[in-house]
Amino acid sequence: MKLAVIDLGTNTFHLLIVDLKERDFSVIFKEKTAVKLGKGGISEGLITEAAQKRALKALKRFKEVIDVHEVEQVSATATSAIRNAKNGQKLVEMIAQQTGIKTRVIDGLQEATYIYNGVKKALDIGPKPALIMDIGGGSIEFIIGNREQIFWKRSFEIGGQRLIDSYHKNDPISIDETAALNTYLSQELITLKEITQQYEIDSLIGSSGTFDTLSDIYRVKNGIDKDPEATELPLDFDEFHDIVSDLIAKDKSERLQIPGMIQLRVDMIVVAVILVKHVTDMLDIKNIRVSSYALKEGVLLDTIDSIKSRTLK
Repeated sequence: MKLAVIDLGTNTFHLLIVDLKERDFSVIFKEKTAVKLGKGGISEGLITEAAQKRALKALKRFKEVIDVHEVEQVSATATSAIRNAKNGQKLVEMIAQQTGIKTRVIDGLQEATYIYNGVKKALDIGPKPALIMDIGGGSIEFIIGNREQIFWKRSFEIGGQRLIDSYHKNDPISIDETAALNTYLSQELITLKEITQQYEIDSLIGSSGTFDTLSDIYRVKNGIDKDPEATELPLDFDEFHDIVSDLIAKDKSERLQIPGMIQLRVDMIVVAVILVKHVTDMLDIKNIRVSSYALKEGVLLDTIDSIKSRTLK
C-alpha cells in the first residue's frame, strides 16, 4: 500500500511517499520546495496572494507525483502560517477545490507530538530526558522526553520568518539586531528555562531544515560521506559554535558559498542558528544530536497506526 504525507510548512512544503510493508515502510519518493508561505504576511496574520499562488503551484505538482505513484491514501497537514492566518481556512478550501487534497490544520501541541514520534523513530533518545527542538518558519516546537514518553511539550509562535521580519533587516545581521533578538528570546523562552530546571537535560535533539543544514555543513567540512539511509545525522557541538559564528558574519551571497549550504535555507539560517545557540547557552547544553525525521514522519507513523487499527477491527 502506498501512502503520501504532505507537510505544508510556513517556509517549506514537503512530500513523502512510502510503500507500507507489514511492519514498516520504505521511502519511494521525497521532495521539498520553498513555498515561503509566511513571507510578506505572517507578521500581520495573512497569507499573501503571491504566497497562495506559490502554495497552489507546489501542491498541484505534488498531486501529479502522487497520481503517478498511484498513492492510495494522502495525509496533508498545515501548521503555523495557515492556522494563524485570517485567510488560512480560505486557502485550505482553495487547495481542496484545485487539487483535491484535503488539508488538516493542526495545533502546536499536536505538531509537537508528531515531531516527537518522528524523532523517536529516527534515533534512540535514551532513558534520560532530552530536549527536542524543531524550528519552523512560523513556530518552534520544544519537547522534553525520553525513549518512552513525553514529559512536557509546547509550541512557541516565534518561528524563523517571524524573527527575520523583526530582527534581520541588515545583511550580515548587525550586532544590535543580534542583541535585540537574544533579549527577545530570553523573554519569550522563560517558560522553557523554568521547566527544564525540573529535568537533568544535557542533550538537544534538533529536527527539520536548520539542523539538517548544520549537519551538512559539518559533514562536508570534515569530509564525511553522506549516508542516504541514515536517520541520525552527524554534528559536533564544538564545531557547531564555529559554524554559527561563520554564518552570522556573512551576507547571503557569502553564506551560499559555504559548502553544504542550500538556497532553501540561506535566508532563515541566521536567525535560526542564533536561536539554537541561545537555547544551548541558556540551558547549558553541551551535546547536539540531529534527527532526519520530524513532523512528516510522525504524521506517517500515525497514519500507519490508524490503518492497522482499522484492519484489526
